[in-house]
Amino acid sequence: MTAVTAVTGETEGRRSGTGTGKASGDASGTESEPGAQEGAAAGTAPGGPPGAVGRLGEEARPDGEHGSSDDAGDTSPSSRTVEKSEDGRSPGAPDDGEGEQWADGLIARRAVDPSELAGEDGSLVGEERHVPIGGPYAAPLRSRLDALRELVGLSRTRLDEKALAEAGRVLDEAAARQQLSARHTVVAIAGASGSGKSTLFNALAGVPISETGLRRPTTSAPISLSWSEGAAGLLDRLAIPPRLRRRPLAGGSGDEALQGLVLVDLPDHDSAMTVHREQVDRVLKLVDAVIWVVDPEKYADAALHERYLRPLAGHAEITFVVLNQIDRLPGDAADQVLDDLRRLLDEDGMAVGEHGEPGATVLALSALTGEGVGELRELLGRLVQEKTAAARRVSADIDAAAGRLRSMYVADGRPGLSERARDDFTARLANAVGATAVGEEAERHWRRNAGRACGTPWLRLWRWYERVRMPGGGLPQPAQPAEEELTARQRVEQAVRTVVDDAAHGLPAPWAQAVREAAVRGAEGLPEELDDLAAELGTPSGRLPRPAWWPAAVLVQACMTLLQILGGLWLVGQIIGVLEPGLLPPVLVMLAGIIGGPLVEWACAAAARGPARRYGQDAERRLREAAAACGRAKVLDPIAAELLRYREVREQYGVVSFRR
Repeated sequence: MTAVTAVTGETEGRRSGTGTGKASGDASGTESEPGAQEGAAAGTAPGGPPGAVGRLGEEARPDGEHGSSDDAGDTSPSSRTVEKSEDGRSPGAPDDGEGEQWADGLIARRAVDPSELAGEDGSLVGEERHVPIGGPYAAPLRSRLDALRELVGLSRTRLDEKALAEAGRVLDEAAARQQLSARHTVVAIAGASGSGKSTLFNALAGVPISETGLRRPTTSAPISLSWSEGAAGLLDRLAIPPRLRRRPLAGGSGDEALQGLVLVDLPDHDSAMTVHREQVDRVLKLVDAVIWVVDPEKYADAALHERYLRPLAGHAEITFVVLNQIDRLPGDAADQVLDDLRRLLDEDGMAVGEHGEPGATVLALSALTGEGVGELRELLGRLVQEKTAAARRVSADIDAAAGRLRSMYVADGRPGLSERARDDFTARLANAVGATAVGEEAERHWRRNAGRACGTPWLRLWRWYERVRMPGGGLPQPAQPAEEELTARQRVEQAVRTVVDDAAHGLPAPWAQAVREAAVRGAEGLPEELDDLAAELGTPSGRLPRPAWWPAAVLVQACMTLLQILGGLWLVGQIIGVLEPGLLPPVLVMLAGIIGGPLVEWACAAAARGPARRYGQDAERRLREAAAACGRAKVLDPIAAELLRYREVREQYGVVSFRR
């Protein structure tokens, strides 16, 4: 009788009855689902001694079970044996449809009640409890993720959702991967039809698990191979059903070094079936590393390089490019093809790791003969033991997202609002509101007031007479209607356009548009507010200020007027005989008043020029400052806020794009 290993697994439907044992090297197992068990074949391991028994390991899942045999002396849940008679049935096995139920017809094994396998704590023997075993990322990667999250948050109202979709996906996948096992490394094997990726998958497994053959496509769905328990969450994330989850042979070569490896065989990326290509694209976004299998005929395929290798050039550190089927190449042809493959990768922008430099690993092997497979196994073992592939994948995804967002955050020059642009904007607003004209009018008003106060009364009387003599001059003049638009709107619009163009110069398109929109929103109602300011500050109101010398000048002018009157009365008195005759004294007194009055008026006008100019300048300055404050509040401050937000996101983008 032959001893075989009873293993766990599952079938798509339960089968009852007995079957013959399968004594071949096709020892592959599937992961169990709750309540589902499946027998698997056992046989001599390839390359092992005669009689060596292969087994299928159960996948690490909360619902995993171990098979058992009621006649086995070994109570270990992972390996139990039953004896089979020469006809393939175990002793005491019932006939079909009688007595106990059997799980399937591959291995004679009794379907036991789960309660029989319960441990002391009530859990199933061999059941793996899902425990979050993911650890935090290293500080540099964690800071980049935080910066990317902040970058997305600050940009949601400025950028299109499609532009931020990839960055959001990277954040989501990074968070999801962090919650899963950090002890495992998920590596996908991808390649074109007929490249031999399934053969390589089987060579690494040490047992034929993935179907190979001439029929295309051979692999129709991703198949996983886990060297240790605890990868159930990772496989659930990849949407690989339990029936397609495998375990390698027990005691297979390299098992110790590959503890933690999860290998996934993908369908052909150039499959004629769209669903296969979609599965490849989906899984490639989730795995930690990728092994691209190429053959001497399709290694330069444009579909491979343009659709996958070139877009994933930044993921070189987690990429293996394997030239398979070198046993078909004569002489040094394999080296020539390998050199040409490196050249193509360089053209794709994918760095090749040579001489200790980081980059993609390129090697040649033959999965059929086993040449070079050991080297690949050693490299995979090193990658798994380092436990950094997941972090490298996340970092590379961040690099790719940052590269796509570069045009939206990196400016050509040094954008900003210069002092010169601010001053030019306020000057344009002052011109639009007529600040210069208001100042000149205030100066003239002050000088007229000084002329009225210090001028000769005869001149004021003459001016009154000229005004009265004109038709309708004596009637009260109606108030001048207020202008509907004191501000030149076109000048205001031109000022806003000029300052916006200066502020947005060199900005990436989304942020330049945000600056323009902020300025346009702020400029709404700006001409009306400037009109109010011009009406309030443009017309002098109240009593005008007077210099200290003003009363003295008024007194002197009054004295000159009195001298004129006194001289005139003196002459009249002499004419009528009231006073003694003497023409010279009254004439001199009268001439002193007549000449002194205009001299005093001229002196006062000359002295009033300085105060009048200062008064006009003050009026102009007040209007300029008021217009500038209005423009700053409604236009410059919103622009500055947008520029500040851009500087913030630019700093965050610098943290995201800087890879230490």
